[in-house]
Amino acid sequence: MSNSVKLYYKAGACSLASHIVLRELGMNFEIEPVDTDTQITASGEDFSKINPDGYVPALKLASGEILTEGAAILQYLADQKPELSLAPAGGSIERARLQEHLNFISSELHKAFTPFFKGQAEGDARPAVDENVAKKLAHFEKILSDGRDYLLGDTFSVADAYLFVVTNWSNFVGVSLEKVPNLAAFVSRVAAREKTQAALGAEGLLNA
Repeated sequence: MSNSVKLYYKAGACSLASHIVLRELGMNFEIEPVDTDTQITASGEDFSKINPDGYVPALKLASGEILTEGAAILQYLADQKPELSLAPAGGSIERARLQEHLNFISSELHKAFTPFFKGQAEGDARPAVDENVAKKLAHFEKILSDGRDYLLGDTFSVADAYLFVVTNWSNFVGVSLEKVPNLAAFVSRVAAREKTQAALGAEGLLNA
């Protein structure tokens, strides 16, 4: 891939997963923050022309093509350097498992957190939102309960980057991970990775 890959992101949003993976791959890339409220990027671009749906991540390729949707971007990036094993080989049952995890994170866990960011988890609405998030977190707690380090076993994958980012939102919305100790340990494990720390630092998310 060319050096001109650019990731459009919002600090701490799901785009952080793509940011972590770019660093895990050791690629040369640019990152540009987006104000998703105003739809203006840090350099003054109109983000709605980059992704008409208005949300991050968006990945601009050397060809000028734009990729959107985190799960698609993550797999595309992993396939650029298959020797690093951030995604299993296409057509394998392991790749299908990866897609299974990515789809659940996107359609179930990520969506369960959405009410917190839209002001829909206040007052009487909060218990139902908490319960829904707990059910989705329990899905991954069960997977990790056999002692594996990562979703696919001993090897870190792009699904782990995505699961880390979304589960870590619990720290910002007051959701306890006490009942999902294996998942909590997973979050700490991924957070401690060198490239995760680098991405968090670049997005201004590390405590001074």
